[in-house]
Amino acid sequence: MEWILYVSVAVIAIAIFILVISVMRTLKSVQITLSSVSNTLDSFEKQLQGVTKESTELLHKTNLLAEDLQKKSEQLNTVVVAVKGVGDSIQSLNNSVKKVSHSVTNELEQNQGKISQVVQWGSAIMELKDKWQQKKRVKEVFEDEL
Repeated sequence: MEWILYVSVAVIAIAIFILVISVMRTLKSVQITLSSVSNTLDSFEKQLQGVTKESTELLHKTNLLAEDLQKKSEQLNTVVVAVKGVGDSIQSLNNSVKKVSHSVTNELEQNQGKISQVVQWGSAIMELKDKWQQKKRVKEVFEDEL
């Protein structure tokens, strides 16, 4: 009966030995996995630092661009105000020209009879002048022949 006790202790010892070897293999596998995870996290951390640095530089450049855009917008506002002033001046000039044109048209319509009389008198005077010059030439031709 004692030998059963020895065999049982031996079986228990072998079982514990196999269990220890299995736990060692598992721990070694976990160690390799954790080492790989650690390397991956280190690589990720380096990449994240690079992204952070690039993001900071990009944010700085964006701020500079926004400031430049703000300055140019203010300058453009000045130009827009000036162009609006020119547009208002041109519109005022157009209105004045329209008023003058309308006034001249009205005066011409009202004085149309007088204008046609002046034109008739002018034509009559021109005819008289032409006749007088013609008589003068005829007289000169006559005097030259004599």
